Amino acid sequence: MIIAAKIITALVALIHIYILWFEMFAWTTTGRKVFRNFPKDLFEPTKSMAANQGLYNGFLAAGLIWSFFITDIQWSANVALFFLGCVAIAGAYGAQTVSKKIFIVQSIPALIGIIFWSIVKFS
Repeated sequence: MIIAAKIITALVALIHIYILWFEMFAWTTTGRKVFRNFPKDLFEPTKSMAANQGLYNGFLAAGLIWSFFITDIQWSANVALFFLGCVAIAGAYGAQTVSKKIFIVQSIPALIGIIFWSIVKFS
């Protein structure tokens, strides 16, 4: 189960690295493709706001990646559970305020990771 937990954690981290990239560096190009419902004329004026959001996604990815370098399995699980919980909450908030698709892309993988890490931690 630990392998599955680490694989899903890595997947969630990669998703957030991708989000960091397009929000910080490709907001006016890739961002338009990702957020099709967002008015096209607002991408340029919101570039710095999107970059700020991208930075936060990078911190989530960094926390998840950090969990791979912790040798104690219980502490690795604790760190992974904390950051996966942050991702799940952020995704749920995004689903309520921006698009339901955010829940599918962010929260569901994080919740799967929480289940896997919980099995590792509590079994």
